[in-house]
Amino acid sequence: MISEEKILAAQILVIDDNILNIQILKKILSNAGFINITTTTDPTQAVSLYKQVKPDLILLDLNMPLVDGFAVMAQLSAFDPEDYLPVLVVTAEEESIRFKALKVGAKDFLHKPYDHLDVILRSRNIIEVRLLYSQIKNHNVSLEQQVSDRIRELKDTRLDVIRRLAVAAELRDAGTAKHIHRMSHYCQQLALAVGFSKAQAELVLTTSPLHDIGKIAIPDAILLKSSSLSAPEFEIMKTHTTLGAQMLSGSDSVFLNMAQTIAGSHHEKWDGRGYPHGIKGEEIPLVGRICAVADVFDALTSERPYKKAWTPDEAVAEINRLKGIHFDPKLVEAFSDIIKDIIAIYGLN
Repeated sequence: MISEEKILAAQILVIDDNILNIQILKKILSNAGFINITTTTDPTQAVSLYKQVKPDLILLDLNMPLVDGFAVMAQLSAFDPEDYLPVLVVTAEEESIRFKALKVGAKDFLHKPYDHLDVILRSRNIIEVRLLYSQIKNHNVSLEQQVSDRIRELKDTRLDVIRRLAVAAELRDAGTAKHIHRMSHYCQQLALAVGFSKAQAELVLTTSPLHDIGKIAIPDAILLKSSSLSAPEFEIMKTHTTLGAQMLSGSDSVFLNMAQTIAGSHHEKWDGRGYPHGIKGEEIPLVGRICAVADVFDALTSERPYKKAWTPDEAVAEINRLKGIHFDPKLVEAFSDIIKDIIAIYGLN
């Protein structure tokens, strides 16, 4: 329920070209206890006053020169078509005109000459509906914000868990959390460069850290071996792709489906000599091809116990050398085009 105090404090706007009519209405409303009454004899000011006053009731004369009440209602409706327009039309016209006013947006009408009680009761009815509408609208906005905040919180929590899982897999392979961060951002930038939408590129950003999640299942004796792997050991190492894809499978989540695709395809090569399936060219999912470029670039430009970090130029030169062999030629060209931006953003030397 709306309190009496709020009803009497409602904002009222009176629009009538006849000053005497305005004075009568204002007196009736003031005597009834209403305290916020704005008036104008100029209907061309209707929209600007509506913005300024944000009225809970508009007493609107229909028969005015230059801009009549119908035109005013059309302007107000166009300004805020989703709002509840609290118009109480004032007219001495015939019944058909009054019904026309109701059809185009008026909520009720007053007859001239005025009956004091009629003015007060009809005004209160519209004000109460308007205040209830505003109350519900504000409550809905608050609920939407709470839902939005909760969704954001859940999303942030999910991403945090994903990053931690990805880092756990990377650390088992003597990697660093920084690799995950850099590599996923390179993926995002390359995705944008080849036409992904902002939302799609963000999905690549959040799923690509799971590309090596399957390494969690690789035995330490193989994963942490400091010397070269034997052929049988390398075959076991290669299973991190299929193991990762299996870990991420079985969901209808767009997020997990993309992560599964990346995990299972980021070691495929353009010429078909990659693994685990030996597919080639555009048979390889685009997100897997993107991840392949970003992963190798970061590996080359990172210092490891067994090698020094390459410069970005050296790494790009190597990726270009492997264009059409290891990497998608179009992605290599796109990556070469954005390398200056990547260097600037991520502070590479």
